[in-house]
Amino acid sequence: MSATAGHAEEQTNPAARLGFEPGQVVQEIGYDDDVDQDLREGIESVIGQDLVDEDYDDVADVVLLWFRDEDGDLTDALVDAIGFLDEGGVVWLLTPKTGRDGYIEPSDIQDAAQTAGLSQTKSISVAKDWSGTKMATPKR
Repeated sequence: MSATAGHAEEQTNPAARLGFEPGQVVQEIGYDDDVDQDLREGIESVIGQDLVDEDYDDVADVVLLWFRDEDGDLTDALVDAIGFLDEGGVVWLLTPKTGRDGYIEPSDIQDAAQTAGLSQTKSISVAKDWSGTKMATPKR
């Protein structure tokens, strides 16, 4: 694929900007009817398979965590997500954007990530109503 073609895909498929790669196992947690279906389909297109759900019984390369303010304790959710990851895996925390129902303050995300032992590495807009925060697991 040329650099131009890769850039074009990033424009049309937001999942390409998130760093997903073919063959990765992506476990989705917190799915509800408000998630962005285009983003989900884009991720599946990049990885070449369906997302796995919360009942998946092996480790994942990436955990896609949809989380809203009313979903409970973010630190607990992040700690649980780490348990699903293979060594070197990442968590993509997807939260509603400013002004949307379920919005979470960036400072609350940072506090929860630190408490859970994760390092925030990137925050971007991933869809019309959702922001994404990439978090890396500590080296073991």
